[in-house]
Amino acid sequence: MEAGNQTGILEFILLGFSEDPELQPFISGLFLSMFLITVLGNLLIILAICSDPHLHTPMYFFLSNLSLVDISFSSTIVPRMLVSIHTENKAISYMDCLTQVYFSMFFPILDTLLLTVMAYDRFVAICHPLHYMVIMNPPLCGLLVFVTWFIGVMTSLLHIFLMMHLRFCGDLKIPHFFCELTQILKLACSDTFLNRTLIYFMTGVLGVFPLVGILFSYSRIASSIRKMSSAGGRQKAFSTCGSHLSVVSLFYGTGVGVYFTSAVTRSPKKVSVASVMYTVVTPMLNPFIYSLRNKDVKGALGRLFSRVASCL
Repeated sequence: MEAGNQTGILEFILLGFSEDPELQPFISGLFLSMFLITVLGNLLIILAICSDPHLHTPMYFFLSNLSLVDISFSSTIVPRMLVSIHTENKAISYMDCLTQVYFSMFFPILDTLLLTVMAYDRFVAICHPLHYMVIMNPPLCGLLVFVTWFIGVMTSLLHIFLMMHLRFCGDLKIPHFFCELTQILKLACSDTFLNRTLIYFMTGVLGVFPLVGILFSYSRIASSIRKMSSAGGRQKAFSTCGSHLSVVSLFYGTGVGVYFTSAVTRSPKKVSVASVMYTVVTPMLNPFIYSLRNKDVKGALGRLFSRVASCL
């Protein structure tokens, strides 16, 4: 099959994890469970932050945005996969695949930039505590979130714009459980040099530079903590950074894991399994990390559950 602008007749086939029909109920049940936990956990974080005045601070404003992004990211991928398993129809239209590519790039970019903004927030809070509320004022917080969304939108649109000029022919089977950009480029008949160059460039700009910013922020934070004379002050500083550091480690660790898995193995199945970590597992674990390691969030969740129970 060959297509340029003939998007109406072009379909891709998402091969998923396994062709074995006996495994489909297990895969469906597993991903449905993880998706429901992801949505419920992140939704509880958002509700706790919105309902508790003690959490109306820049740190938790950014956390609520991160939880919203995690819900959206999982919702981009998992429901479509569950429908495909249930209907036994692995075909996905060109436009649906294009939409999934867009959002599967957009939300990870937001994750990266929000984690960087949160590191800056912790840097200001610990290194400049007396000026924290002056520096991290509501207009600046709103601007930082707007900039992250703007960069995500424009970067993802640029990828889609280049992808729309590709021609596809032959066997349009994607050895993955969602429309992943690099896998789709392998199916293109036309030259993908610009597409791949943009991927490498944006990975450097939006992957490496934010990580450098996070590491720089925490180097300054560590230096400030060492200078604290109070053990209680050091413990409080570590506790406010522990959750964020755990999420950063999980996010970048799974991302690097997927990259090296795709580099050292030619097995599409192994790459798909590795991709589950950053597309499904990471968004599912983030609420647990923040709720279990953060006393403020645990307290807000307790008060939220108490109010709900009193209304029943």
